[in-house]
Amino acid sequence: MGLTNNAKAYLEAFYSGPKKIQELEPNVVRAAMSGAPIPENIEVPPISKVEDCRIPVEGGEITVRVYTPEGEGPFPLFVYYHGGGWVIGNLETSDAGCRLLAEKTGRVVVSVDYRLAPEFKFPIPVEDSYTALCWAHENAAELNALGDDIAVGGDSAGGNLSIVMSIISQERSGPNITAQALIYPATNFDFTTPSYEKFGDGYGLDKDLMIWFGEYYVNSEEEYKSVYASPLLYEDVSALPPAIIVAAENDVLVYEGAQYRDKLKEAGVKVGYTVLPGSIHGYFSNMAIFADETKATVDEIATFLKSL
Repeated sequence: MGLTNNAKAYLEAFYSGPKKIQELEPNVVRAAMSGAPIPENIEVPPISKVEDCRIPVEGGEITVRVYTPEGEGPFPLFVYYHGGGWVIGNLETSDAGCRLLAEKTGRVVVSVDYRLAPEFKFPIPVEDSYTALCWAHENAAELNALGDDIAVGGDSAGGNLSIVMSIISQERSGPNITAQALIYPATNFDFTTPSYEKFGDGYGLDKDLMIWFGEYYVNSEEEYKSVYASPLLYEDVSALPPAIIVAAENDVLVYEGAQYRDKLKEAGVKVGYTVLPGSIHGYFSNMAIFADETKATVDEIATFLKSL
């Protein structure tokens, strides 16, 4: 259907600056993002409690933000990983979405501020993400949550980390993950898919920008082939948890999301799949502009999780 009017307006503003993101250094991009005014027109639902916790990781500490829904509990868990190409993004970029997720899914949402590349390259964001998953599982009682019912989810790079958590948790006999909730996930460092050809320039997440993220994230070409970087390459997915994938129609990553869907389906794993018409990559971290898309995404995830 082409682009929605909101997407067109967003892209016009996105490309109006003197330089593209991929022409800048990561710290410059982060500073610009943190200096942007916080939109005031975001409607977020009431939830019982929001709390930041510092947790230990290898060589340091990270923050997790815990969103508790209204009600009695204990609630199932949802561990959330934000997008931003493993290089940018933070707890704030997914805050509105996480509040919605807590309310609509009736889960305690633990949003993870994993350390970012290039200061902390692969596999540090992966290991931070897994440490946070284990922390949520081990501290479930204190969080008024159920440690044996954990969904993992995230947008873009966070979707990638969610799939990787499902793999690692299985390999290390870690926390039992009951579902994957993936919003336009990056599943494979292959910049030659049909959607890269079609949407590689002018749709926000340019092919060049995706390469920029990848080069900052990994240490070598070889690491692109690691299943912890490109989880689509993981061979036997039959024991992975059920997944809901919500894709953006005009997105360089739409093809690899569909490839992951097909791989799970062929292995007999339950999969829900939705493409939001007219949408672009990145809408979930821009609720001020894309409220309808964000709400529709959370509704899809909530419906899928309740069906399990």
